Amino acid sequence: MSLEIQLFTPKDSMAWDHFCEKTLQGTLLHTRKFLSYHQDRFIDQSLIIYEGEKWLGIFPAAINPGDPSQIVSHPGITCGGLLHQGALRGDLMIEALRLIQDFYAKLGFKSLIYKATPSFYHRSPAQDDLYALFRLGASKIRCDLSSTIDLENRLPLIKGRRWALKKAQKSNVNIVQGVQYLKAFWEILTNNLAEKHEASPVHSLHEIEVLIERFPEEILCICAEHNGTIVAGVILFVTHQALHTQYIASNAAGREVSAVDAVIEHCILLGAAAGKRWFDFGINNENNGLILNDGLYTYKNGFGGGGYTHEFYQLVL
Repeated sequence: MSLEIQLFTPKDSMAWDHFCEKTLQGTLLHTRKFLSYHQDRFIDQSLIIYEGEKWLGIFPAAINPGDPSQIVSHPGITCGGLLHQGALRGDLMIEALRLIQDFYAKLGFKSLIYKATPSFYHRSPAQDDLYALFRLGASKIRCDLSSTIDLENRLPLIKGRRWALKKAQKSNVNIVQGVQYLKAFWEILTNNLAEKHEASPVHSLHEIEVLIERFPEEILCICAEHNGTIVAGVILFVTHQALHTQYIASNAAGREVSAVDAVIEHCILLGAAAGKRWFDFGINNENNGLILNDGLYTYKNGFGGGGYTHEFYQLVL
């Protein structure tokens, strides 16, 4: 099989999303519909792998905003890598990644950061890319630890989480869902990040509104209401295999009644009822994986989960 490669152009957007929908690893994050919401922040360098006229793989990527000599797959999303529908396995995956390596080198780039998509997002085992990276001499440069629940083999809730859920129930915490609650939740989230971390959400309120409008079934706003007021909530990303909590926040009133526990448990049960295999809280790290927030990690795992890694590799071009 003779592989070829080309740069993505906007005219490829519809075909890209159609192909992405059927890949083994792809999620809404890898679609052009998602990537295009912040396209002005990045210089896109995404690639298409094909044979003849048939697409075999897609590689979402852009120039690292902090280092113009480096490509990242993709700086605007949590994870990426070479996505395919089953064709790029074994030696063919090695060939495809070598082709990508040579292509970017000829464009003058010096290195590639490969943000592998964690296996719990895969519809079928598809870690040939990690083996190919090893064969091509890539170095693991970062490893984050995520809290993830196997919904088919969920561990028991720890005592503290059971107590919190009972408290929320006794306090008549009510779970509501809909974009109409987004503004109230965003105020809680923004205040929390500012007070605790002197930070702000990765997405602005307008950006998350745009994304929910684009993905009304895949991005959900689920909140806890107490005494007629929103006191906690979650922004939930829905993928083929997993639910992912993109944002979690509670105000002081919510913490008094363990509202965020009630929201999270509702979301976990929602995932199980929808036939999803995994519920992912996201990573618990700072400083490129070198610092673990063990308290946060323990809290999340208390809902019946354990650790999964997000791996980052650097390939010299």
